[in-house]
Amino acid sequence: MHFTKKLKQILRERNTHLCIGLDSDIKKIPPFFQSFSNPVSEFNKLIIESTLDLVCAYKLNIAFYEKMGETGWTALKESLKLIPENVITIADAKRGDIENTTELYAQAFFDELGFDSITVQPYMGADSVWPFIKRKNKFVFLLALTSNYSAKEIQFLKIGKKYLYEVIIEKALTWNAHKIGFVVGANHTRELKDIASKYPETPLLIPGIGAQKNSLGKTVSSISHNLYIINQSRSIIYSLPKAKDADEFTKTIRENAINARDDINRAAMKG
Repeated sequence: MHFTKKLKQILRERNTHLCIGLDSDIKKIPPFFQSFSNPVSEFNKLIIESTLDLVCAYKLNIAFYEKMGETGWTALKESLKLIPENVITIADAKRGDIENTTELYAQAFFDELGFDSITVQPYMGADSVWPFIKRKNKFVFLLALTSNYSAKEIQFLKIGKKYLYEVIIEKALTWNAHKIGFVVGANHTRELKDIASKYPETPLLIPGIGAQKNSLGKTVSSISHNLYIINQSRSIIYSLPKAKDADEFTKTIRENAINARDDINRAAMKG
C-alpha cells in the first residue's frame, strides 16, 4: 500500500495523529529493566504493547540503537517485529549521502529492516534521496524546518527572495511529490501554516511537542490539512523513570499516551 494511503487509512480508522518516538536510552529507563538480557528491547516492548491502539506511528531514533552496537540492533529489530503492518514506522536516521552510499542505507532501512519511511537531510541534492523513493510504498521525510535552537543559522538563509527551507521544499517536490514529506518543528507555527496551505497533499512530521514544550494548540491550528504526524518521545516514554515493575510502568505510559492523543484531537477540534 502506498505510504500516503496507509497514513490516511490509519488516521481515519484510529482518529489519532500521535507518533511515539522510541528514543530509548538505557541510562534513562527504570532500573527494573536492567534484569533483562536486553533492557531496551523489553522497554520498547512494553511501550508498544501498552500504546499500540493509540498511535498512528512509531519513530525510532537510530542513534540510540547504533551506540549500543549489536545489542542495539537486536532491540531495533525486535521492536519492529511488534509493530503491525497498518501502523507507520519511521526510521529517524537523518541520512543523506551520495547515491551509491544512499543505496546501501535504503537496503538497510527499507529492504532489511522494513521501515515504511526515513528522515533524510536534503543538503546533497536529489541523488541522496532517489534510492529511498524508488522503492515501492516507501517514503521520505526531508528535514525542512527542524525544532533545534540553532536551526535558523542555516534553514532561514535567504536565497534571492526565498528562505533556504522554501527552496528545498519546492525543489524536493519536483523529485517526487508523492513520496516526499517534510519535517517541520512545532516551534515554526507561522511557517507551518504556510507550508500546509501550499501543499495540502504533503504529509508532515512534526517534532517539538512534549519535552520541548512548544504550543500544541498553536501547532495544530496552523495545519489546514489532515496529513500530519505529531511526535512525542521523552514526555511519554520517560514519564515514570522510577517505576518499580512492568504493571506500574505500562499503566503510566498508557495514561500519558491517551492524554497526548486526546490533547491533539481536542486541539484539532478547536482549530
